[in-house]
This record gives sequence, structure tokens and C-alpha cells, in this order.
Amino acid sequence: MPLDKLVLILVCVIVAAGATVWLGVLLLAAVQVPFAGLALIPAVLVAYVVFRVIAQRVGNAEEDHYDRMEK
Repeated sequence: MPLDKLVLILVCVIVAAGATVWLGVLLLAAVQVPFAGLALIPAVLVAYVVFRVIAQRVGNAEEDHYDRMEK
């Protein structure tokens, strides 16, 4: 992976993390939400990403490497 692509990915991840924290702080300031409610937001996002990855792997015929192998 080229260095410029790696740096771009790192910058995007850092900006996204900062935006998530900023939005969380705004939400906490606007509404009286218990801490467990705020911790649920990243958990739901991670669960969504895991679900999408699994759904893509299961639905993609190119990912079935072992189906083409002879026994």
C-alpha cells in the first residue's frame, strides 16, 4: 500500500473519530442521556459494519474459494 493512501486512510479515521466524539458531546449537552445510551451508539455502528461484511461475504460467489476445491 502506498504511503499516501495509508496517510489518507489514517486522516479519514481520525476525522471520523473526532466527528463522532463531537456529535456525542453535542448530544449529551442537548439531552440528558445516561452514559449507557451514548455507549450504545458505537456498539450499534460496529454491529452494523459486521453485519454488512458478513452479508457481503455470504452473498458473493467469488468468496467461496473452498467450493471449487476438489476433495
